[in-house]
Amino acid sequence: MSTLLRRDGMFPSPTLLPALDLMSDDFFNRDLLNWNDRILMPFGATLPSVNIEETPTAFEIQLAAPGLKKDDFRIELKDTILTISSEKQESSEEKREEGNYRRREFSYAAFTRSFSLPESANENKIEATYKDGILHLEVAKKRIEASKAAKKIDIK
Repeated sequence: MSTLLRRDGMFPSPTLLPALDLMSDDFFNRDLLNWNDRILMPFGATLPSVNIEETPTAFEIQLAAPGLKKDDFRIELKDTILTISSEKQESSEEKREEGNYRRREFSYAAFTRSFSLPESANENKIEATYKDGILHLEVAKKRIEASKAAKKIDIK
């Protein structure tokens, strides 16, 4: 039987520092030139997946971001670069007077995705909606006039 998964961590198993062991496994055993895997950290932080579809009248962008609210997003357009970002912080605290008990947890998540809009995109007609964990953006296309026939110029 062949081994499907091999872990040669820096620390012997069982380790007292599993996160450091995961990082060493990841750093030394992963193909660093393989950018197909979008996992940035061994703790599960990822970039949201994006679908982009071109229709005859618009470019439709769908960004998967479950667990967020529409107020968590920031969408900006500078020159021809459309940037979608989000930053979310949460914390909770539980205290009990008896036994001097206190529990505090917090989390932080952020991402930024940028897209270069093509010349045919109408920067003045961009609409965004957020429903069921998916951010939908529709970038309308400009009407591009057909090129005029060549005009002959007489030499005098």
